[in-house]
Amino acid sequence: MVKQVKISNFSEVRGIVSAATEFCNNEIGVHDIKGSIADAKSILGMMSLDYSHPVKIVCEDENALEQVVRTLHQN
Repeated sequence: MVKQVKISNFSEVRGIVSAATEFCNNEIGVHDIKGSIADAKSILGMMSLDYSHPVKIVCEDENALEQVVRTLHQN
């Protein structure tokens, strides 16, 4: 499953990392416009991405992905 989201600030990045760690037992990745991929559970990896454009969050577990996106929209 893939969801495209716009990240506006560092607290949203932290929210994704927290939600991914809490809700995802499987791998979950974030892809930026330049083709870089980061583990959504890694704050250092997430900080290396380009957020000037929307990013894609990719996870095989649809429910976990929805939880992460929902958490992002609550911030």
